[in-house]
Amino acid sequence: MSAALADQGRRAKEASRVLALASTSTKDASLHRAAELLVERSAEVIAANAEDVARAEARGTTATVVDRLRLSPDRVEAMAAGLRQVAALADPVGEVVEGWVRPNGLRIERVRVPLGVVAIVYENRPNVTSDAFGLCLKSGNAAFLRGSSGAISSNLAIASVLRQALADVGLPADALVLVDDTSREAAVEFMRLRDSIDVLIPRGGPSLIAAILEHATVPYLIDGDGNCHVYVDAAADLAMAQAIVVNAKTQRPSVCNAAESLVVHESVAEAFLPALAKELAGVELVGDDASRAIEPSIGPAGAGDFATEFLDLKMSVAVVGSLDAAIDHVNRHSSGHSEAIVTGDLAAATRFTTEVDAAAVLVNASTRFVDGERFGFGAEIGISTQKLHARGPMGLRELTTTKYVVQGDGHVV
Repeated sequence: MSAALADQGRRAKEASRVLALASTSTKDASLHRAAELLVERSAEVIAANAEDVARAEARGTTATVVDRLRLSPDRVEAMAAGLRQVAALADPVGEVVEGWVRPNGLRIERVRVPLGVVAIVYENRPNVTSDAFGLCLKSGNAAFLRGSSGAISSNLAIASVLRQALADVGLPADALVLVDDTSREAAVEFMRLRDSIDVLIPRGGPSLIAAILEHATVPYLIDGDGNCHVYVDAAADLAMAQAIVVNAKTQRPSVCNAAESLVVHESVAEAFLPALAKELAGVELVGDDASRAIEPSIGPAGAGDFATEFLDLKMSVAVVGSLDAAIDHVNRHSSGHSEAIVTGDLAAATRFTTEVDAAAVLVNASTRFVDGERFGFGAEIGISTQKLHARGPMGLRELTTTKYVVQGDGHVV
């Protein structure tokens, strides 16, 4: 075990004990100060980011990955706005979830408390550094972060700003610890810091998730991939369906809540698919035989296309004969992230939301709404596709656990 990495974990653990006792006003002051400093020092952050972007482009990195990496004045302002939004949210720490009195007079309460040290491994998304810091801080947790080598200059610059904000309000700077060793060996060691890390959250693609499953010995929450479907039902308003599909696929195709798969009921497919294909000009459509018979611009789907998160301007298309077939197709290929139905039939909507197994199920709305900020949580830490202990967008409450506080008056068993 690297002595430097173990020391960083120890420092984060010590800081977490201070944060667990910090007042809401102090935490909020730090968040507002961090937002101010991000804007004040945005030129410094963007200059560091430009180094990462230049290296990525020189390596021939795809445009979608570069888009995730790139910062601009607007994106830095959005990071600052996210911190302000988190400051405005209710502090979950100390919330009494439930309480009751036993017949013998014993009083029992279940109270929210921080997790401790929340470790996050993430890829080329420097905004995650700020988002993770904000949510961890407000929920009383130390943020122990390990970003990618491709974003290291950006992450170091952002972390410097955030650590200054902590110090400015009297909180330990080690409430945010960024690992600067981006080697694979350090990543594996990071996943095994059982003495320091209370929960590990990976934010990245299949290779990162596979590494967590293989190497991690600390508790973890999987921020999984998003093979999100939109099902256009027989009773759909086709104009509405078209708008939803276009938005879900093209508004920002490089994110996990973008739609990757389209399922269309056969009774509306002939009217819907040709018109949609025109609106999705520039999107590569691949589909089954039924969809290709209706719309010639749809190419043949490969063996794994119906279960693939493309994160690009590509979409799979399937035509089904019934709601049962649609639900079966979605459940068979879903990654458990977000699935949508477009329909005017309440019974169909109810069956879809009841029978589809996913973290979020939407009726007549784009999958792009499955997001911590759009749910009112502030900037999320990720979107869990697990079922324990959190599922869906992970905001402040999902970064806490509970403990029982039991009060008696000389009670003995």
